[in-house]
Amino acid sequence: MAIVQKEKLTRDLTISFFIYSLPVLAIYLYFKLTGGAVSESHLTLPSWLEFAQPVFANIRSWGLIVFTIVLGIVEFAAGLYDDDWTGEERKIDIVCFLAPKLLLPPVIAFFSLTALPYLLPNAANSLSWVPFWGGFFLIAIADDLTQYWYHRLHHQVPFLWRFHRTHHSAPYMGMAMASRQNFIYTVFFSQIYLTATLTYLGLGLPALFVLVIKSIITLGAHSSIAWDKPFYKYKVLHPIAWVLERLISTPATHHAHHADTSGDGVGHFKGNFGNMFFIWDMIFGTGLITRKFPESYGTKSYKQEEWYAQFLWPIFKSKKEGSSLAEGVLAFPLKAKPVENTVQTEEQTPVLEQA
Repeated sequence: MAIVQKEKLTRDLTISFFIYSLPVLAIYLYFKLTGGAVSESHLTLPSWLEFAQPVFANIRSWGLIVFTIVLGIVEFAAGLYDDDWTGEERKIDIVCFLAPKLLLPPVIAFFSLTALPYLLPNAANSLSWVPFWGGFFLIAIADDLTQYWYHRLHHQVPFLWRFHRTHHSAPYMGMAMASRQNFIYTVFFSQIYLTATLTYLGLGLPALFVLVIKSIITLGAHSSIAWDKPFYKYKVLHPIAWVLERLISTPATHHAHHADTSGDGVGHFKGNFGNMFFIWDMIFGTGLITRKFPESYGTKSYKQEEWYAQFLWPIFKSKKEGSSLAEGVLAFPLKAKPVENTVQTEEQTPVLEQA
């Protein structure tokens, strides 16, 4: 079993390196076919996209926060949380939403303004010759594929899981829990620094567009408003649904990732790792598509740990007996559990059941 998993990991990493190289290869071929002429720079947008820059800039600066809050209010008004957002849950969600917005900017600013000029002197805007489409393609793949692996490893490595379990402890889906993460998981979010580096090298505008589009997709996937259901209900929309659910994360596929069980053939918390793009799960065989929604969410071993333990473990430990975040607990146990076949278009990988 260990040999098979090692071979699969080697295969997946090999495929990943090939995918990472695709935008570089595309940009190279573009310049070879055009005789090496630099016809545009992504330091300035293509003329057909200039109208969108103020919109994307405003969405990036404050629009996404407003979008999240408004969508959350709609969810509460519709009663989609079923009275689950109480007590410790409320504290965790509010702290996880607000604290990173206050604490992360100085970290990113130091990395971008101090660390990068020191590590890559005289490299600022060195990629400004890359056309906008090339920069967009490069960042979209580099950012999201890296996050896929970051996310996947935090599910498959027991020690890392405890840094991510805060996000899965919520017994509900929606805007309230979309930012619910352990702060250390957020600080070491690998793609943040990768994207910051590419921005320093001159890919700022493509990074802006990728970030906004990705944020909207991921927020929509976490929302308790199942916007994808009409695509499954009406036959005329089925072809669109087929493409959407394989290309990007939708409520159905991502809600399955947050289910508290995989025994019902719908929940798939050991797969469906994609954030913006679900296509990574299709490529690596970690995807499950059922077009159904789980009956319940969270983790069965959840002890409603204190907000400070969830947000700042291992700096602060839980006092809850039996908690995996408590003092002296070395790892979070996982055990293999088979899953019955469901509607799935890629090879099903072994699912590890949460203890």
